Amino acid sequence: MDTTLDPDLPELFLRTAKRIRRNQVARLAPLGITPGQARALRIFGHHDEPLRMAAIADHLGIVPRSATTVVDALETAGLVSRAPDPTNRRSTLVTLTDSGRAALSQMAAARRAAAEEVFTGLSAEQRTTLRELLAALDSQASVGTSTGTNISLTSPPLRG
Repeated sequence: MDTTLDPDLPELFLRTAKRIRRNQVARLAPLGITPGQARALRIFGHHDEPLRMAAIADHLGIVPRSATTVVDALETAGLVSRAPDPTNRRSTLVTLTDSGRAALSQMAAARRAAAEEVFTGLSAEQRTTLRELLAALDSQASVGTSTGTNISLTSPPLRG
């Protein structure tokens, strides 16, 4: 097996990812959701139970103080709510609100539309091959990354 990396591959991959991200940011703007807030909402969407602030920071790969800032903005927008942790009076639990679940649904639609715009030039067979290749790369990723932000393509779909 040839393990020589095509020198254009990383650049092409990054340029495509940036293009998808720019499209997503443009589609999230009317929802009033920043990319950082969207990322946090997706974390909530992957958990059935309320999350402690430390867990949110860990999942996002940020310091707890920064997680507080993100949660403050989400709470102000009515997308999450906070409540004292009944098992630990020093902890706060954060939960998605109904508005947060609706926003997750809108975000998922915006993300799909942004990706479709980029991938529309590929045939169905090419998209299938690309998905298989990306899934193979994703399966090689270690589950316990230092940032805790690894979300597999095979994760359950976001609830919304």
